Amino acid sequence: MRTLVLGGIRSGKSAFGEGLLPHTGVRYLATAANPATGDPEWSDRIAQHRLRRPAEWTTIETGDVAAELRSDSRTATLVDDLGSWVSRHIDSVGGWSDDAFDMSGVIDEISSAVSDFTGDLVIISPEVGLSLVAPTPAGRLFQDQLGLLNSAIAAACDRVVLIVAGQVLELGAATDISGSALPLLVPNDPTVDATADPASSEAATAPDFAPEAGTTSLDIVPTATEFELPEQFDFIAAPDRNAAIEARRRQGELTKPPGSLGRLEEVAIWVASCQGVCPPAVFEAPTVVVFAGDHGVAKSGVSAFPPEVTAQMVANFAAGGAAVNVLGRIHGARVRVEDLAVDAQTPEAISRFKVRRSSGDLTREDALTTEETRAALAAGRAIADQEIDSGADLLMAGEMGIGNTTPATILVGLLTDSEPVVVVGRGTGIDDNGWIRKTGAVRDGMRRGRPHARVPLELLRTVAGAEIAAMAGFLAQAALRRTPVILDGLVVTAAALVANDMAPGAREWWLAGHRSAEPAHTIALRQLDLEPLLDLSMRLGEGSGALTALPVVQSAVATLASMATFSEAAVSGAADPTSVNPER
Repeated sequence: MRTLVLGGIRSGKSAFGEGLLPHTGVRYLATAANPATGDPEWSDRIAQHRLRRPAEWTTIETGDVAAELRSDSRTATLVDDLGSWVSRHIDSVGGWSDDAFDMSGVIDEISSAVSDFTGDLVIISPEVGLSLVAPTPAGRLFQDQLGLLNSAIAAACDRVVLIVAGQVLELGAATDISGSALPLLVPNDPTVDATADPASSEAATAPDFAPEAGTTSLDIVPTATEFELPEQFDFIAAPDRNAAIEARRRQGELTKPPGSLGRLEEVAIWVASCQGVCPPAVFEAPTVVVFAGDHGVAKSGVSAFPPEVTAQMVANFAAGGAAVNVLGRIHGARVRVEDLAVDAQTPEAISRFKVRRSSGDLTREDALTTEETRAALAAGRAIADQEIDSGADLLMAGEMGIGNTTPATILVGLLTDSEPVVVVGRGTGIDDNGWIRKTGAVRDGMRRGRPHARVPLELLRTVAGAEIAAMAGFLAQAALRRTPVILDGLVVTAAALVANDMAPGAREWWLAGHRSAEPAHTIALRQLDLEPLLDLSMRLGEGSGALTALPVVQSAVATLASMATFSEAAVSGAADPTSVNPER
């Protein structure tokens, strides 16, 4: 995702831009230079910016932004800012007094480098209309060149925001939404809780699914709420850094050697930052939502199972007999099932967000229409809202759809610039011939999706599917609502890649539950800079990996919250090595 952040002086644009990127692994291209003639106030501003940057970021002070961007087009990068770069460039070539001065060449060069950048890129720039510029020839030159540069960079970016008085305004091309946006339909009926033990008296019997029946009509839904452009998200605030600092301090005071609980300590710190309090609380209402949908590409032999298994497994979920149900019961998590595009008529209780019956064959046609894509995104956002408003304090997404690792692999390949043979795995256990067919389908899908790789809505429309689009909306909305998520396997993580492009910074609210056996999953996790908790060679999906990681997360939180400190337990801490008598 390439984002241009515009704003006036002291508007908060730099702080906003910094918050869009992770705390580690970021390259900071600083364009401001201390003037040779001396300017204490300006030098102080530069120093304050240096102090604010995370210590884990790599800072490069440069006047050649285009060259730096081309030298590494994948590492997450922040450029701050273009106004300083324009002044620095004009200074370097003596352009202030040149009536024929022209920056069009260097503007083309830098905008081209931005267009070619494949990683996360945030560019900060002053909006000339919001800044005080002296009404002199030099001031007009600066205004003209910066205005041209901002326009060129905006055209090369996927997202443009304007910061005014600390408030975030999303900018974009004019869009006719008079009839293009499908309203989100939010039913009021209770959802199906698929957590109950099927052997108990309270368990529902397996519903009678009818694959021959017609598509479920959305007209029967009694009430509706609209997300007209559900692909657009407000600013995603980062988890609470102060709570994380306090949690890290507390980890050092607990009755254990520092770092002796390994990853559990980092997980607990992450939870504290998400909850905004230290010590954090053990999760009381973890919830997994299983998003189901069929895919036209499944008829091409890319899976070891026939397409009708999707509807059969959804019935199994609703009856409480699948792995996700068993794991949910044993680990105290509620399981909810939602049919987004199953190629069968399913009970109304789980099909109220249904977009269509089966997504299109992405090797030959778009998976969805624009209206269907927006409907799926809006459905995912509404489902997240429903669960959070009902008390869920930790969310997980699961999925079911024969053939769904094919669109997921296509998304990962496109968003990480990987070749089909590198990302294609065995899915449900296909043989060599099946792998060859699947690789061909992924290749064809990547060819169709490549022109849309930097536009999330169009990418989902072209090569995803309704349940994948819904999961993307679900994951991004959870981050917007400041609710932590444990990610599952390949399909969920592919949706997460798109979600983080739609809502930059959302990944800060996610924890990778496990690493699946699918090669594309490792590549996607690396792109998101997430280290999985477990590596058990799982490849089932359904949310099973996230649920298996749940007790590890709960254990991490419990140790930070409930262990005694050295002072509370009257236990001596580690000896100060400087106080040890070397003669004893």
